[in-house]
Amino acid sequence: MNKVGVVLSGCGHQDGSEIHEAVFTLHALEKADAEAIIMAPDMDQFHVINHLNGNEELSESRNILVESARIARGKVIDVASVSGHQLDALIFPGGTGMAKNIFDYSMAGINCTVISDVQRLVVEILEADKPLGAICIAPVMIAKVLEYLGRTGTVTGGFNVEINNDIKAMGINAVEVGAEEIVVDKENKIVTTPAYVDAKSMNESFTGIEKLVNKVLELI
Repeated sequence: MNKVGVVLSGCGHQDGSEIHEAVFTLHALEKADAEAIIMAPDMDQFHVINHLNGNEELSESRNILVESARIARGKVIDVASVSGHQLDALIFPGGTGMAKNIFDYSMAGINCTVISDVQRLVVEILEADKPLGAICIAPVMIAKVLEYLGRTGTVTGGFNVEINNDIKAMGINAVEVGAEEIVVDKENKIVTTPAYVDAKSMNESFTGIEKLVNKVLELI
C-alpha cells in the first residue's frame, strides 16, 4: 500500500487547513487504497479567527498539531518526525491558514518563507523524484521551494490573477485552470489544482482533488 503524506496546517480555512479540501484529500486516498500519513507542525498558529464573524480572537492561541488532530481524528504526527524516504508521495491541502502557518505568504507575499521542517520535507520529496500534490494556495508554497532550489516548474493558481502573477514572479510557470481540473508538471512530478481558489461548490472542489490524488498515485 502506498504511503502518502498529507500535511495539515490547523483546522478551519481562515486560520488553518481548509476542512473540505483536507477531508476530500483523505477520502480520495482511501478510495484509491492508499495509506494517508497525516502530519502537521507542532507550533502555535499565526493567530486564531472566529469563523462565525471573521474576527481575530486576540486572547486565544492554538497549536497547529492539536488543531489538525480534529480533522485527523487524533491520528496525526509532528511533521518534524517525518522524512521523505518514509513516504511514496506528499500532498498539501490548502486554506488561508496554510498561507499563514506553513508559509507566510498572506503577510509577506512573494518574499514569503516556508517553515523549515516543511521545506526540508518538500525538498526531500522533490530530490527523490517522488510525486507531490498541492491544492488551493499550496501551489504558491511549492513555487517558493522550487525557486529556492533554482528549479523551473509549472503549477496553477486557478484564475486568480494576483496568485498567478506571484507564482510567475518566483520564476515558475502558472497555468490557469478551473477547480475541476489539474495541472501536471511531469518533469518535477508535481500535480496542482485550484480547489477553493475557484470552486463554487464542494462537488467542484472534490472533482479536482480526486483527480489530483489519482494522478499523484499514478506517478509513484
